[in-house]
Amino acid sequence: MKTIYVETYGCALNRADTYVMMTLLKSEGYNFVENPENADIIILNTCAVRLETEERMKQRIKELNTLSKKLVVAGCMSSAEPATVLSIAPNASLIGPQSVERIIDVIKSEERKIVLEGDRALITPRTFDGKIAIIPVADGCAGNCSFCITKLARRKLRSYPLREIVNAVRDAVQAGAKEIELTGQDTAAYGLDLGGSISLVDVVNKVTEIDGDFMIRIGMMTPEQAMRIIDNLIEIMRNPKVYKFIHLPVQSGDDRVLKLMNRKYTIDEYKELVSEIRSKIPFVNITTDIIIGHPGEDEDAFNNTLLLMKELRFERIHLAMYSIRPNTRSASMPQVPDSVKKKRIQIANKLYEDIALSIHLEYVGSTSRVITTELGRKGSVVGRLVNYIPVVIRSENVELGKWYNVKITEASFYDLRGVFA
Repeated sequence: MKTIYVETYGCALNRADTYVMMTLLKSEGYNFVENPENADIIILNTCAVRLETEERMKQRIKELNTLSKKLVVAGCMSSAEPATVLSIAPNASLIGPQSVERIIDVIKSEERKIVLEGDRALITPRTFDGKIAIIPVADGCAGNCSFCITKLARRKLRSYPLREIVNAVRDAVQAGAKEIELTGQDTAAYGLDLGGSISLVDVVNKVTEIDGDFMIRIGMMTPEQAMRIIDNLIEIMRNPKVYKFIHLPVQSGDDRVLKLMNRKYTIDEYKELVSEIRSKIPFVNITTDIIIGHPGEDEDAFNNTLLLMKELRFERIHLAMYSIRPNTRSASMPQVPDSVKKKRIQIANKLYEDIALSIHLEYVGSTSRVITTELGRKGSVVGRLVNYIPVVIRSENVELGKWYNVKITEASFYDLRGVFA
C-alpha cells in the first residue's frame, strides 16, 4: 500500500479538512509517514489568507515538487488561485477545501486531477492529535467581505449534519480527546443553508449531552450572526462543559472602514453585543481580529481602532497588517502606503500587548482550575482556564487531559504561568 505525507498550514478549519482527508485515506488502508522523502504521495494543504502566507506556499510547492512524487495541492490556494499553483507545479493534482471528501478519487487517479467544487459536507473527521479534536460544524460563510480571499476558496456555506458532528465528537471523546474545538469560518452561521430550522446552539446542546470529561471550544463567528442567536448562545455558554470564550472579529474600530470592508454591523452594535455577553457570563474571554491598514483607513479611522481596543480591553487580539489579495474588491481600492501600515501595526501591537499584560497580571496570586491540553516547550505543559486563557505549568508530574488546581505566579501578554496549588 502506498504511503502518504501530509503537511498543513492555516486555520483550524484547514486542519479539520486534513483530518477529514486522513480519515478517508486511513479507511482505504493508506499509511502515513513523517518525511516527504519517504512518501509515495504528498498532500500539501495550503493557506492563502495573507500575501506572506501565499509566498510561503509558493516556495513550499516548489520544494515539494522537486521530489518527483505525486503531489496533491489542497486548501484555499488550490481553489482561489489554481493557475498560480499549476504555474509552479504543472503536474500537481488540485483539490479544493470544499471537495476534500473526494480525496480518494484524486489519490487513485493515474493522471492529474483537478476537483475544486464540492457538494454537501457530509464527512466529519475520526482522527486527531494529542488531546484536542477539531470537528468542523460548517465551512463557507454567509458574508462577502471585501478583503477576503477565503470566500473565493470556500464559496458556499455548507453545514455538516448534526448527527455526523455528534458522532464525531462522541468518537473523539471515547478515544481520549479532552478538548473539542467546534470550528468553521463562521460557526454562528450554522444551519442557514439548511433552512434555518437548526442553529449552532442546537449543535452545542447536543454535544454537551455526550458523556465524558471534556471541554468545548466554540470557534470563530461573525458579529452579525452572533447577534442573530445571542440569547440562546449566552444560555448554552453557561454550560460547565463550554469554555467561557467567544471569538468575535471586529476587524476595524471605524464605521466607515467597516462599510468599505462590507462588514454587516456598526461599532455601536458590536459594543452592545460585547457588553451583553460580558454582563451575563462572568470571566468571559472575548477575542477579536483586527486588520490594520485596510484601504480607506486614515489617521482618524486608525485612532478609532485604538480607542476601541482601549475601551473593550480584549484579552487576545489577532492583529494583521492588510495585504492585497487577488480578485478581491479591496485590492482595487486606493491602498494605504506600506510605510504607514508598518508604523500603525507597531503602535497597535504595543497597545495590545500592554492591555493583555494588564489583564493577565490580575490573575497573579490567584488559584484556578486548569485543564491540561498540550505539550509546551522545554518540558512544560499548557493548560486552559475555563475562559480559555493559556497557563504554562512546569512540572514533571503533569498529565495531559487532567484538571489541576494551579496557583498563577507569573504573567506575560500572551499567557499565564503557574505551579500546583
